[in-house]
Amino acid sequence: MKIEQSKTGFLLSHKGKALLRHSEKAPALYLGEGDPTFDMYRGNFDISDYLVERIAMRHFTIEKQDGAIRIQFILAHEPVITLLAEETAEGRLKISFLEAKANFNRFWLRLCASADEKIYGCGEQLTYLNLRGHNFPLWTSEPGVGRNKSTYVTWQADVKDRAGGDYYNTNYPQPTFVSSEKYFVHLETTAYADFDFCNADFHELQSWNIPDYLLFDAADSFPALIRSITGIFGTQPELPDWVLDGVILGIQGGTDITIEKLKRARAAGVKVSGAWCQDWQGIKMTSFGKRLQWDWQWNEDLYPGLDREIHALKKDGIRFLGYINPYVLEDFPLYREAEANGYLATRDDGSKYVVDFGEFYCGVVDFTNPAACDWYKGVIKTNMIDFGLSGWMADFGEYLPTDCALSNGVSAEIEHNHWPTRWAKINHDAIEEAGKTDDILFFMRAGYTGIQRYCHALWGGDQCVNWNIDDGIPSVINGALSSGLLGNGIHHSDIGGYTTLHGMKRDRELFMRWAEMAAFTPIMRSHEGNRPADNHQFDSDNETLAHLAAMTRIFTHLKPYIKAALKENTLTGMPVQRPLFIHYEEDTESYEVMHQYLFGRDCLVAPVYEQGASKRKLYLPPDQWIHLWTNDHYEGGWVEVDAPLGQPAVFYRASSADAVLFNKIPDIAKGLA
Repeated sequence: MKIEQSKTGFLLSHKGKALLRHSEKAPALYLGEGDPTFDMYRGNFDISDYLVERIAMRHFTIEKQDGAIRIQFILAHEPVITLLAEETAEGRLKISFLEAKANFNRFWLRLCASADEKIYGCGEQLTYLNLRGHNFPLWTSEPGVGRNKSTYVTWQADVKDRAGGDYYNTNYPQPTFVSSEKYFVHLETTAYADFDFCNADFHELQSWNIPDYLLFDAADSFPALIRSITGIFGTQPELPDWVLDGVILGIQGGTDITIEKLKRARAAGVKVSGAWCQDWQGIKMTSFGKRLQWDWQWNEDLYPGLDREIHALKKDGIRFLGYINPYVLEDFPLYREAEANGYLATRDDGSKYVVDFGEFYCGVVDFTNPAACDWYKGVIKTNMIDFGLSGWMADFGEYLPTDCALSNGVSAEIEHNHWPTRWAKINHDAIEEAGKTDDILFFMRAGYTGIQRYCHALWGGDQCVNWNIDDGIPSVINGALSSGLLGNGIHHSDIGGYTTLHGMKRDRELFMRWAEMAAFTPIMRSHEGNRPADNHQFDSDNETLAHLAAMTRIFTHLKPYIKAALKENTLTGMPVQRPLFIHYEEDTESYEVMHQYLFGRDCLVAPVYEQGASKRKLYLPPDQWIHLWTNDHYEGGWVEVDAPLGQPAVFYRASSADAVLFNKIPDIAKGLA
């Protein structure tokens, strides 16, 4: 840590990287006061702020003491906030924000930037990989349908449901970013924030409270930088071994339908590791489509005999997975139990509070109440783990309204972003307390700071069943890469997408292309979508079944390679899916390449994401690459290769220790080996 001071300014740097450049004419810090409005409709938020004032903090004093630096900002001859800069035991720079005047609830900090710098991260970002040139409001919410205000689908979603979204909407935001100059910045706050990367000379971080602190670190390489990041946030445990034994098929409709579909899939050669039946607790039909009955216990009417079949399936090598979220359906048994015991969020006056989830209402389990946490963990352990489930989707987490009252007395506006992490911890702790971490898989879409050490796997959320850049098949690639840089190294998506609205219907080609991509991710899992009858499914025809069978053969063949990547993720934080620049730091082109990724160290995947395409143009960083399907050798640069259905654009490094494994894939796909 180093500070250079002049009469009217200072420059604070760490490990040779300039961080804060302040002068009276160009201040680094602004404080202010605002009055926010949060209007939530079914998880979609309209947020505005009446800004009362924004004041530049121009004048300062600096004091050095015990290896730390105190920078006190002064307004009208009175101190208004102190920045305490010090090095942590791990060698990071920590700037704490102390002694702020109570009337300030708006904060802006400008960090040094360079014009050609690239920026990544901020949670799971779906439209852009490089965030430079845009600002990113950071507030966990429904991501929206379409996510591009210029598209017909987004317009339709806005007009009909207030649910169109924009490029920055995401289930998982995080106030942390990574720079192409090999440093990261994390702002410790759960308030609404906005990170603006539009200015050539500075990045401006805004928060609707005074943050606790800022963390900064730099490294000589991206692997070293990722180790520092995950040293703060943690990493996921390795996946249960059975997950890599095939696809987890999304099936709905009851016991008989599930068993019949599993038999048909296996007869067609599909390698199946699990059946994910999200309606195991019953269904609720709405205008949106097939929804679920949010009372988390086995529905005997829809799944008769499941208490026996779940164990028979497991003996036959197929795990059964279900679904849960952090809300309980009004006037159903779990709701009544939670309400009677004071486990639900309330109104300010202590009266009943329920949330509209789309033609039904639910109570919010109050995870700031330790007794409510223990109760909900008990629901998971008794109704799910003891019943025999091997995993589940832990859905939602983004819907905490800002006008409810919580047990800990903290404003729900401040708790809102933290809610997904609290929800992840409930699931993680229930599994850990049951001694099942090595055997149970749960996955989430919502997230925020700290989710890394609790959420066992992310999934990309509710993508549209289309090819759209912002909200279709290509968007999950950016999602995996951006979140992976922050310690979420295990990511996957619904094969075929989910959202089936406004004329969108999944066709065979989209399902097949998505399955090809999923074969080169840590988890293969399909979803029927919110309107299953409108969508092409894995068993809609024999051609789709045969294609899926080939992709599952590839996936299971790669099991030792994937297991090694998963182990590396747990030990070092290196994500399974990686942007190209992680291993090709000197290659400037690699920093701008989207919609392709490194799968582990030695495999490069460029999924086909354009409808009707039979070729794929892609970028190979400088190395010796072998095309998976033709065995042709390449040395890097932009290339175009044939990519018919069943042969996605995949390359592997000639020097890979797993070259023999990769070389066998064409025969494996054909069922010849």
